[in-house]
Amino acid sequence: MSLEKRSLSFYFLAAFFGLFILFLYGPMLVIFLLSLQGPEGGLTFPMKGFSLYWINSVFQQQRIGSFAEPFQRSIILGLIVMLVTVAVTVMAGLAFRNRFLGSRSLFYLTISSLIVPSILISFGILVIFSQLGLPTEWYTSALGGHLTWTIPFGFLIILGIFNRFNPAYEEAARDLGAGDVQTFWEVVFPLILPSLVGVGLFGFTLSYDEFNRTALITGSDNTLPLEIFGMTTNVTSPALYALGTLTTIFSFSVMAIALFAIQFFSRRQQQ
Repeated sequence: MSLEKRSLSFYFLAAFFGLFILFLYGPMLVIFLLSLQGPEGGLTFPMKGFSLYWINSVFQQQRIGSFAEPFQRSIILGLIVMLVTVAVTVMAGLAFRNRFLGSRSLFYLTISSLIVPSILISFGILVIFSQLGLPTEWYTSALGGHLTWTIPFGFLIILGIFNRFNPAYEEAARDLGAGDVQTFWEVVFPLILPSLVGVGLFGFTLSYDEFNRTALITGSDNTLPLEIFGMTTNVTSPALYALGTLTTIFSFSVMAIALFAIQFFSRRQQQ
C-alpha cells in the first residue's frame, strides 16, 4: 500500500507546531537540565557536572531565604482556597438555578473581579485591612485575595455544570419522599462530584502560583511565588532551578491524582 502523499502545507504546519512545542516546553527543559548540575554549577550554560546536589539542597537553608516554609504555606493556602472555592461556588450555583431579585447584578458583580487588575485587588485589600487596624497575613488577607480570583472562575464552571444537570433526578428523589438536603447529598452531589474535583483542582492551582494578588498582603511570611521572586532579585544558586523542577513534578502529580479521582467517580456513576 502506497503512503498518502502529504501536501506542502502539512509540513509547514507540522514545523510550526514543533516550534510552538519547543517554545512552550523549551524553557522548562532548560530549567530541568540546569537543576541537575554538580556543586560548582552556575545559573547559565555550560553545565558543570551532573548530580542531584541542588535537588537535595532545596529543603535546606539557602544563602538568601528558604524554600521549605513558603512551600508549606502555599500548599496550606491552596488547600484552604480549594475547599472554600468549592463550597461557595456550589452554594452559589444552587442559588442561581432559579431567578431571584438582583441575580443579574450579583452575577456581574461576582465576575467583575476577573477584569480588575490583580495588583489593584491586592492594594484594595491592603487598604481595607489598614483601615480596620488588622494585620495582613497569608492566611487572612492573602486568602481573601486568592478567593477574589478563584471563586469567579469556579462560579462560571459551576453554572455550566448545573445548566447541563437533568432536574429529573431531583424530581424522582422528591417523589420517593426525599427532602431537599437528602436529595442534594444522595443524588445531586454524587452526580456533580467529578466536576467538583476539577473545580477544586482549578482553585488550588490558581492559588498555588498566584503572585500579584498576594504581593502586598502576605505580611512578613512569604508564599512560595513571593519567595522565588525575592530570590531572583538577589544573587542566588541553581537551587532555584531545582525548586522549579520539583514544583513542576508536584504540579503534574496533583493533575494526575485529580484525573484519577475524576475517572474513579465517573465510573461509580455508571455502575
